[in-house]
Amino acid sequence: MTAEVSIAGETLIVEVRGLDKLWALKSRLEIPLVNVAGATADPGVGRERKGLRAPGTHVPGVITSGTFHLDGEKVFWNVHDPNRAVVIALRDQTYARLVIEVEDPRATVDLVEHAIVRPPQ
Repeated sequence: MTAEVSIAGETLIVEVRGLDKLWALKSRLEIPLVNVAGATADPGVGRERKGLRAPGTHVPGVITSGTFHLDGEKVFWNVHDPNRAVVIALRDQTYARLVIEVEDPRATVDLVEHAIVRPPQ
């Protein structure tokens, strides 16, 4: 199951779909766009260490879904197929990153990158 990413006003919305709601113990995340640092398609992210699962589900090669703690960071995962993974970097949020599987990684990255508010340099 993939997640659905959308923009509503000044908010990034990630909808967890299907049974993944159960595995992730979340159905929806809302992040102010001002706190979104960027997005990248990253099929290699599946090989990354996940850290301590709390709460969530991890069956290697099948699903990684839920909240994981690694090196002082809290990361939300919802991935079955790493080839369709997108990493959304956050700032000043509960999660440092969202690692989610989407239907079209390139389109999702474009959507997020065009919507985010870049801080002044």
